[in-house]
Amino acid sequence: MSSTSPVFKRAKIDGLPTSTKTIGTHSGTFQADEALGCWMLRQTPTYRNSPVVRSRDPAVLDTCDIVIDVGGVYDHEKLRYDHHQRDYDEKFTPKQNKDGTTSERCTKLSASGLVYRHYGKKVIKQYYPDLTEEMLNLAYEKMYNSFCEAIDAIDTGVEPIPGGLDPPVSLVYRDSTGLSARVSRCNPRWNEVDATTNQPPNSDERFEIASQMCGDDFMSVLSKIVEADLPARSIVEQAVNDRYECDASGEIIKLPSGGLPWKSEVYELEHQYKIEPLIKYVLYTDQAGMWRIQCVSVEGKAFENRLGLPKEWRGVRDQDLEKIAGIEGCTFCHAAGFIGGNKSYEGALEMAREALKKGGE
Repeated sequence: MSSTSPVFKRAKIDGLPTSTKTIGTHSGTFQADEALGCWMLRQTPTYRNSPVVRSRDPAVLDTCDIVIDVGGVYDHEKLRYDHHQRDYDEKFTPKQNKDGTTSERCTKLSASGLVYRHYGKKVIKQYYPDLTEEMLNLAYEKMYNSFCEAIDAIDTGVEPIPGGLDPPVSLVYRDSTGLSARVSRCNPRWNEVDATTNQPPNSDERFEIASQMCGDDFMSVLSKIVEADLPARSIVEQAVNDRYECDASGEIIKLPSGGLPWKSEVYELEHQYKIEPLIKYVLYTDQAGMWRIQCVSVEGKAFENRLGLPKEWRGVRDQDLEKIAGIEGCTFCHAAGFIGGNKSYEGALEMAREALKKGGE
């Protein structure tokens, strides 16, 4: 991939003609998978802003051009995309591991997963027509990993923590701010009455709100991937390839500027190039021009570092940190030991080298 950072702008598709084809899905309580699936279909030229018919009557669904999440059939040629069949076992492409092997996905595809499998690239290309085939494939994979997989897993009942662990592990808190939970709250409550009509809210109208909510979240993630992550990838790739020029250990990389997203790119590039030893520290400048040293976290973990900064540095600042570390220009080290600062690149690099020697002690 070129070291030149590409720039992609989102295309406007508001002017596309509205399709006369109909999309069918089930009536009653709705979930994120069919709400997202309908939104994705509506972004394609074939089903652009198509009306959605919500019913469980087979005779009604038979009149629809495409049906998702109901009907008991998955058949792409017939445009039927249900996932509730007894023998259903469809999954997304396996995950790539850093050792070159692959791992089966934790979840089967829900309705939105099936729609994404067959129409996801069309949706991405609709908004970003300038993507190369390589970039399109990257965006497609990243979008599933960072957005669509969770919708599938929640809909198909996959626990976020695997069972059978010894000792058992349980969640210390529950998150109800995710998309699936927010979509669920769009459903009319059992005792809800519209103040204007004195009747229960219209479920179809609520479904449209939920579907647009899914689309907004989808585009928020997609725009970050295409407009920020993909342009950053070539820069991070160059830094990874030049890591031995930064330090003989190969465990420190230098980015030309701060602010660009690098974490997921580092993991993916390590897998791609089968990098050993793994990268421990990333050096970059912040908006004020100060050099930062940041630890690379353990892949799949939010707060566990591969190698934290030395314990005696943590929570110490300025001259006190300079004395403890024996390095000129130190400005701070976070109390959690995941990030520190120095006035110069040379100082930040020396901090990284010293941290490698100490091994996180």
